[in-house]
Amino acid sequence: MTPTNLWIRSAPLASLLMIASCAASPPISAPRPRLPLPPAATTPCLLRRLPDRPTLADLEIVYAALGGDLVACDAARRLAVETLVAERALQDRWRAEREGADGRP
Repeated sequence: MTPTNLWIRSAPLASLLMIASCAASPPISAPRPRLPLPPAATTPCLLRRLPDRPTLADLEIVYAALGGDLVACDAARRLAVETLVAERALQDRWRAEREGADGRP
């Protein structure tokens, strides 16, 4: 008679343990939603500077252009902040939907 290997006898128990451990693990979650930042929000602000020997005309031109540059820079900053706030709201909504679907906090 052939002797029975102890590993063969423990195979059903090992299989049962592996199945139970897979059933107890949480499901793999999908990555949370992200919004891409618009290019205007990621480019650095360009502020004009005076030439080495400025004239009165240079001062007036740069002064007027600097106002426009500051408005454009503030608009890009506001766009980045609005995108971040929208992304956080989207992620909060996503988390709330997941918690409701899973039934756990």
